[in-house]
Amino acid sequence: MDRPPGTSRAHSHGAKVRPEAVLLSTLLPSIPAWELVVRAVVIYVALLVALRIFGKREVGQFTLYDLVFILLVANALQPAITGPDTSLGGGIVLVLALVLTNASVGWLDRFPRFHRLVAAPPAVIIKDGEYLRDVMKKEGVDQEEVETAMREHGVAEVKEVALGVLEPDGSISIVAPGNATRTRRKVRFSQRSR
Repeated sequence: MDRPPGTSRAHSHGAKVRPEAVLLSTLLPSIPAWELVVRAVVIYVALLVALRIFGKREVGQFTLYDLVFILLVANALQPAITGPDTSLGGGIVLVLALVLTNASVGWLDRFPRFHRLVAAPPAVIIKDGEYLRDVMKKEGVDQEEVETAMREHGVAEVKEVALGVLEPDGSISIVAPGNATRTRRKVRFSQRSR
């Protein structure tokens, strides 16, 4: 005879389950804590590498499809991180592992070599009044976005710009005679690959 999911053989025959056993199974991870930590760190690093390779967007710039993507990725990665464990203790171990991993990456980001691995370098997209279209294409920035950044700082035409730089944080710096400014708005990246 089939038992409903989650019931033990003893429970299905009317035997009582001890409250201590239920409490322990709720609190203690069903797989070793070290395995949860390894799973969390590996998924964190894999996601960080994927985002570095395939581009980034600022949170405030997420489109509807970006939000759907993030939700689906989170849902898809959950079993890879937790495995068969659904305990509170396992969840706490995972949160601590992810927080410590994130803090470690933040600390390592202070070192130039590591920073170059995780942060896209600035890219010159305008030089001496000329668009560098191959760089713009590679960085996923279109002319309209650059022109918007120029107008925000009172520059009407590209020939007035000595230097235009797509910064690592997604802003566009415009250097024109008597004017060196950075836009406050971030551009959306379709791909940022270096």
